[in-house]
Amino acid sequence: MKRPVPRHESLSDKIHRYRGILLVISIPLLLVAFVLFLMPSRSPSVVLEEFEFNSRKVSPNLRDAKRYAVIFDAGSSGSRVHVYCFDRNTDLVPMGKDLELFVQLKPGLSAYASDPRAAANSLLSLLDKAEGVVPKDLRSKTPVRVGATAGLRALGNDASDRILDAVRDLLRERSALKSEVDGVSVLDGSQEGSYEWVTINYLLGKLGKTYADTVGVVDLGGGSVQMAYAISKADAAKAPRISDGEDTYVKEMTLMGTVYYLYVHSYLHYGLLAARAEIMKGSEGSENACILTGYDGTYKYGGTSYKASGPASGSSLEECRSLALRALKVNESTCTHMKCTFGGVWNGGGGDGQKNLFVASFFFDRAAEAGFIDPALPVAKVRPSDFEEAAKRACETKLENAQSTYPGVDENNLPFLCMDLVYQYTLLVDGFALDKWQEITLVKKVKYRDSLVEAAWPLGSAIEALSMAK
Repeated sequence: MKRPVPRHESLSDKIHRYRGILLVISIPLLLVAFVLFLMPSRSPSVVLEEFEFNSRKVSPNLRDAKRYAVIFDAGSSGSRVHVYCFDRNTDLVPMGKDLELFVQLKPGLSAYASDPRAAANSLLSLLDKAEGVVPKDLRSKTPVRVGATAGLRALGNDASDRILDAVRDLLRERSALKSEVDGVSVLDGSQEGSYEWVTINYLLGKLGKTYADTVGVVDLGGGSVQMAYAISKADAAKAPRISDGEDTYVKEMTLMGTVYYLYVHSYLHYGLLAARAEIMKGSEGSENACILTGYDGTYKYGGTSYKASGPASGSSLEECRSLALRALKVNESTCTHMKCTFGGVWNGGGGDGQKNLFVASFFFDRAAEAGFIDPALPVAKVRPSDFEEAAKRACETKLENAQSTYPGVDENNLPFLCMDLVYQYTLLVDGFALDKWQEITLVKKVKYRDSLVEAAWPLGSAIEALSMAK
């Protein structure tokens, strides 16, 4: 019997016979092709880099590359060092258990006005601790900055220049860290304010978003107070021109790929400790309505002593407010711009970048000491009116009762508690024109992932230093 000769199948016959299988296979392939078509094209170098990382052809050290920055905050009341560690995406990563090394000591550089070398040597213990946490092979690549603030500014150019030169010599002779050309300097107030703004918005995850998504910052130090917030490009173009030698009102900064126009201004002589001296001048050596009854002494600031005596009839909120308003020159200066804060200073125009305000430093400290926020918590929601209420209680307190009423206040600050709280309320409401019922956020530290990070300007300086080093 003859076996049947197999029929030769054409390609079309095979496709028809296996059409079900082909259909199952082709649908996912078409979907993948469609997704790839929609994806933005990438350069061959990016594709190659990802391939090398994924196939582990690049050293694991490069994959987890870390960068450090060391920032000294040479303030009026003391010196502090901050060390930060970042990954390749400029996200903070832990050094051991903490996200930063923070060490401080007193007094500050300005206490060594007549001995610049002693001023520089006062930083040695901080420098040793900072270098101790930076790996040896990374020290030469790790930027170090020393930023002096209001305390050194108050000394004048000659004295501060000698101290800064001595600090530069110290870093060259004793440190393996990378010194920047302008890494040791007296920060102008606008730098301090802009760095503080960068710090808080970085920690809150706001950088890279629109200016309207960011928060504004008021930072009350000892010698100066800064306000900073982002404004629109259109408002930045309207910024008034100011005379030579003054800081510009607007700084343009590129952060996380986004351009920001930052209104920032620093008010020298209006930090909390400096403002006390300004208020003292208003009483002209007589009893001062801002000082607690029972105190008779002096207040020293900037090398000058002021007579400080509380009235026998008791300190007065209303009279103290008048002295604070006079010190701020709220009603004495002509506003030549569209809208001003105090002293004839342009206020930036307001807007979305200021609607959410974070208030730092002495605002937080005095609120905690006065007892209307919990000092154990890193942030607190308050209103300017809370400072007014706290001031009213403080001004009604005699010095003999103040220690038991306010156990958290240093005895050197007790006589001036009424003054400090009245000034803070007046600064917010009359100086910066905030509604007394507006909610603001007092901030000491900001939660970043699972840690708390100090809400201080050095982190903003560190981010800038690493951005410039790229």
